[in-house]
Amino acid sequence: MKGDWEHADHFDVDVTLASADASDYAGLVLPGGTLNADTVRIDENAQKFARAFFDAGKPVAAICHGLWILTEIGAAQGRTVTSFPSLTTDLKNAGARWVDESVVVSDGLVTSRTPDDLEDFNREFISLVEKA
Repeated sequence: MKGDWEHADHFDVDVTLASADASDYAGLVLPGGTLNADTVRIDENAQKFARAFFDAGKPVAAICHGLWILTEIGAAQGRTVTSFPSLTTDLKNAGARWVDESVVVSDGLVTSRTPDDLEDFNREFISLVEKA
């Protein structure tokens, strides 16, 4: 998607969520976008896949609205996070401490607000993956 409404490029899928195994990956990036993140957060296969990274202690990064799935799987509980501001109440209700910063690292989770924060977001996620 280009933004929330305009379709952009299409890519072939190598592995579906139903058959994906978190043990095959070093970390997980949950991209933003309102419509995509809203669809992903209610997908049971996406929930199981994301939960497996947290259960294994692998690095996870989420930006913008990508944090929505964390509220569904209980992964926001007890963590300090940042996100697109409209998720503040959802994240607080899920037990997170929300702050307005370009990037936050909390117990193996990297979060950022918007694409304006990508430099900080990428740096911190790469650092976590290198340490894992």
